[in-house]
Amino acid sequence: MQASDTITQTQLPQVTEPRNPGMELDMDWVMSARANTSAIERRCATLPGRRSVKKDYQAAWLCRAISCIDLTTLSGDDTSGRVARLCAKARQPVRADILQALGMEGLTVGAVCVYHDMIAPAKQALAGSGIPVAAVSTGFPAGLSPFHLRVAEIEDSVKAGADEIDIVISRRHVLTGDWQALYDEMRAFRAACGPAHVKAILATGELGSLRNVARASLICMMAGADFIKTSTGKESVNATLPVSLVMIRAIREFHQRTGYRIGYKPAGGISKAKDALTYLALIKEELGDRWLRPDLFRFGASSLLGDIERQLEHHVTGAYSAKWRHPMG
Repeated sequence: MQASDTITQTQLPQVTEPRNPGMELDMDWVMSARANTSAIERRCATLPGRRSVKKDYQAAWLCRAISCIDLTTLSGDDTSGRVARLCAKARQPVRADILQALGMEGLTVGAVCVYHDMIAPAKQALAGSGIPVAAVSTGFPAGLSPFHLRVAEIEDSVKAGADEIDIVISRRHVLTGDWQALYDEMRAFRAACGPAHVKAILATGELGSLRNVARASLICMMAGADFIKTSTGKESVNATLPVSLVMIRAIREFHQRTGYRIGYKPAGGISKAKDALTYLALIKEELGDRWLRPDLFRFGASSLLGDIERQLEHHVTGAYSAKWRHPMG
């Protein structure tokens, strides 16, 4: 049985969601947000053992995970050549013979994410593929450059052709409880993005508490974020299941109250195929199947692709190849 027989084909028809326009800041809603840390941790601890998929079903879910990866290079030594190679991998994330055996020809990743200077090479390398280019912005990763420069950086990246902008919030607004400042900042970033979709990076490992994560999530969605994202990948603590549960429950509540679906992106620290399956199971249980598409869910993890490719090769051939054969591993 092919993977595509066990799950809806990964290359699903594009569904256009009404874009979140944002709303007025509702402080009553924000301050009512709570997070029961012990209950959240208990829920997350049981998930890996309770939700397990095997054989063809596992292969199908891993293909879905690939379709939701933001393939990323954010290094000081990035070059046009490196970005071109990354984009080639985005177009062909798994060996053609493996995809053919799975019935998953045409599978691509969700997006390619780069710094501003690499937007043009990425756009050129991805021309005609339909794969969006995302750019990190606003003084990534710390977000401490002057505000007018952060806004200008967004505008420049949109002009350069970025389809998505990953912004970082000012953590101090959360840590000091200045929710109006966080809302105003996010509204300005959203306006600067224009037609480009905006992912708000909360840097959850630096926010102090799960309650702060819940409140910052709501603020960013109220201010018009298209996605909320855990981390830059540069913090000491990045994506975790408890943080993810808090954020996706905020997304669920926002959808229930407003009718708008907001995307979710866990980033940093997700490098194993089994971890990807756990995150997908959490999304399915808490938000439903609609969120299991790349327009509403992304993994911010490039090393993840290498392990998934090895697992798919094992599924098809019965043997694991050496890790060095998978350059993203």
